[in-house]
Amino acid sequence: MDSRISARALASALGGWRAREPAYEALADGIRLLCLDNRLAPRTALPAERELAAALRLSRSTVAAAYRSLRDTDHITSTRGSGSVTLPLRRRDPGRDGYSDGAIDLQQASPPAWPGLAGVMAEVADSAAALVSRVGYDVLGRAELREVIAERYSNRGIPTSAAEVLVTTGAQSAIHLVSSVLLGRGDRVLIETPTYPHAADALRRAGARLVGVPVLTSDGWDLDRAEQAFARTLPIMAYLMPDFQNPTGRSMTATERHAIMRAGERAGSVLVLDETTADLDIDRGPLDAGFTEGDPASVVRIGSLGKTVWGGLRVGWIRAESDLVRRLIAARPAHDLGTPEFEQAVAAALLRDFGAVVAQRSTLLREGRDTLVAALGEHLPEWGVPRVHGGVSLWIELGAALSPALVMDVRSRGLLLSAGPRFSVDGGHERHLRMPFTAPSDELGRAVELLAQSWRHVRAGAPVSFMEQLDAVV
Repeated sequence: MDSRISARALASALGGWRAREPAYEALADGIRLLCLDNRLAPRTALPAERELAAALRLSRSTVAAAYRSLRDTDHITSTRGSGSVTLPLRRRDPGRDGYSDGAIDLQQASPPAWPGLAGVMAEVADSAAALVSRVGYDVLGRAELREVIAERYSNRGIPTSAAEVLVTTGAQSAIHLVSSVLLGRGDRVLIETPTYPHAADALRRAGARLVGVPVLTSDGWDLDRAEQAFARTLPIMAYLMPDFQNPTGRSMTATERHAIMRAGERAGSVLVLDETTADLDIDRGPLDAGFTEGDPASVVRIGSLGKTVWGGLRVGWIRAESDLVRRLIAARPAHDLGTPEFEQAVAAALLRDFGAVVAQRSTLLREGRDTLVAALGEHLPEWGVPRVHGGVSLWIELGAALSPALVMDVRSRGLLLSAGPRFSVDGGHERHLRMPFTAPSDELGRAVELLAQSWRHVRAGAPVSFMEQLDAVV
């Protein structure tokens, strides 16, 4: 058994779980969703029935029925005297039997591989003899790749040398590495909410205490809250996505960038800017320098080719001042021994003519965004659908705290999505749903039709309190 969750912590994680009747099945669905989102890791011991019943103000028989439902679907196992424990992801979901191979999976907000990638890989493979003559263990990265990455930053107005670039095995690896070097247990990290959940997971694993700052598709970053959080908590680090933020799709204005930079400087915080989505422009225009002309030592930038080229091309990088790069190199062998040579050679070839990649991505994402916005307007006009200028997804306002219930219901119809709370730092976002527009147009259209069917069903079964929320908005 790896971990245990208290009744209070589980009640907090469940949020507004009682979105349908009977209560025991709503509770079971709430726990299923925590497992599916990996917010409850496999082999986590659940609270005893009596403890959870007290925390949720339910009868013990209701919790017992919920646990029984979870056992029936292989989400947990229970042993007399040892309690109930969550199981790994080999379980079956209610209603999924018979169609799982044809499910539309929109849990990952990643476009398909760039069409020219196979050709570039074939060209690089022709030079395999030269590649395999290299040692193969290089925790810094190929010089030619670091040089082309540095040149791209310099062309944006951020003077950069190859010595200020470290190549990683994707952006997630970069976040883990930076966190392990900069953070100690209990250190505070300012982070947007909603945010990229795997980044939050990496920061927590490094021992960080997360301080959430709201960001909205309509109003952007809450600068008052951000400035107060910097001044009050003096975070060691701030993790931010200033361009086409995941999941909201919002980009910082010049005013927001300047205010965040000043607040971070006053607090002595390192600003870690995740730019993995920054090149996914649809109709915003060229990417500028961002925070300043040149980067002070307090700014670290993370990039990758996962969203722009292909998720299977595990190449990312860190742009930081050279002293920090040396610290990262010293710490890296505990994580991995370098980025594969073949992938680095492919990345270098792609970045030399990256304009073609960005142009194709812009066309693909524009088609997906426009298709999704139009379909939602036709089938679900009561939802609040933002207009984003790039990125990979829409952060939709449902008008009621029904996102978890909707995700579980539509899952039984063959559509896999992540509910709003998955992107939360400190709870909430049950009123929101992330909808990626990276899938083919026919899949997006079908996905919205399934959502409309589920929305009618979930609304009809929701308790009065949830419907009053919806009526107040509509």
